[in-house]
Amino acid sequence: MTDAIVSTTSGAVRGELTADGVARFRGIPYAAAPEGELRFAEAVPAPPWEDVRDARRPGPTAPQRHRDLPGFDLDPIVGPGWRPGPEYLTADVWTPDPGAAGLPVLVFVHGGAFIGGTGSASVYDGTSFARAGAVLVTVQYRLGIDGFLPLEGGVTNLALRDQIAALKWVRENIEAFGGDPENITLFGESSGAVSVACLLGSPLATGLFRRAIVQSGHPDMVRGVVEAKRLARVIADELHVEATAEAFRKVSTEQLLDAQDAVLRPGGAPDLRDALGYDRGYGLSPFLPMVGDDVLPQHPGKAIKAGAGAAVDLIVGSCREEMRLYLVPTGVLEAVSDDQAVASLAVSHPDPAGVLHRYGLGGERVAGEVLVDALTDLVFRDSVRDLAENHAGRTFRYEFEWRSPLLDGRMGACHGLELPFVFDSLDVLSGPRGLLGEDAPRRLAHDLNGAWYRFATTGSPGWLEYTGEDTTFHAGATY
Repeated sequence: MTDAIVSTTSGAVRGELTADGVARFRGIPYAAAPEGELRFAEAVPAPPWEDVRDARRPGPTAPQRHRDLPGFDLDPIVGPGWRPGPEYLTADVWTPDPGAAGLPVLVFVHGGAFIGGTGSASVYDGTSFARAGAVLVTVQYRLGIDGFLPLEGGVTNLALRDQIAALKWVRENIEAFGGDPENITLFGESSGAVSVACLLGSPLATGLFRRAIVQSGHPDMVRGVVEAKRLARVIADELHVEATAEAFRKVSTEQLLDAQDAVLRPGGAPDLRDALGYDRGYGLSPFLPMVGDDVLPQHPGKAIKAGAGAAVDLIVGSCREEMRLYLVPTGVLEAVSDDQAVASLAVSHPDPAGVLHRYGLGGERVAGEVLVDALTDLVFRDSVRDLAENHAGRTFRYEFEWRSPLLDGRMGACHGLELPFVFDSLDVLSGPRGLLGEDAPRRLAHDLNGAWYRFATTGSPGWLEYTGEDTTFHAGATY
């Protein structure tokens, strides 16, 4: 292997040429470190450097606590946790040739319930995209309290603003990596997909990307100002400070993470239901984008229905059994009773019993299976369908149906399972503790990675455009 040097707007960076012939750059700052007065403030461009910056190793990650699920290894998706360091607003780039021109660009926003994850996690390896002829960029952004808490004197929706700053950096710099700044596909999964859907409806992101892919996310997972400020007050009380940016800047990162953990514990968060009785996070995370500022002046779903993002080609989809990721490893699926299923949904939905009975609760079905199906629809599929139907531009919809063999097949087509197929990075999630088991279909990875590449290149993944349920592409159903 040898080095590759590219000049960016802040200075030159040194990447490495991998054994696959791909040039890889890690931890390139797209914005200044969010510390001191820049904490809880909008991102500003990274300061220049004089010498060639080493970009051959992953950089710091956003502050977070490492989380896992029993029974298998999630690190390839969520990453190793917090790698401390102030400069974590960074991008990783894979390119087949920095000297090329006009290559399609894909920019990926990682998931992690808005409280964890990193763009440098091993499953997001961009080698397959680069070998196909595209430039792949993964970005990191502020999480949890730093990224989503509205504080007096601070700036709202900082995580989304970080992503907008990253997109501007890509447009300004991607030609140096061989990419076409006028052909950018923004894609993300889980909370990253929610972010992409929000940006699709944001006036501040207009014109920054040409295409979008929303994997297991949608624009409905947002909060109103009242609920978001309620969360801010509870966290401020936990820290014994005022809910202001000035006060929070004086609190250490470790203390913020402790306070964040306090609201993540069962019963720790305030009532985050809106005026209609819904908690739009469905208990998966108290931290969500907030409607009511210049990033999201109106609900992004309503903005999209009114025509926002109509010029952007869109793929949107979900996994067939999303909630198995959350309910199977924890043992909830087998252990939950009918009454407990109703109680668990009651904290997020105004009619929990009615919903669950429509899915078969009280009959012969196991309560846990009913809960999986109901929550998969409520949290993911229903709003994915709505996004596909409401988007005014060219739209393609998929459902990922290949089922994991892990835990005797009980994981099914769970949340996140499509990721190693999209990136064609099966090896990092294979093996006895891997989500894919021992013999995942490589042809499916080749096909799905190729569909994403075709979409980024031509605007079509090779499926029928979505016009209703019968034009949903069923990925993995025949493998």
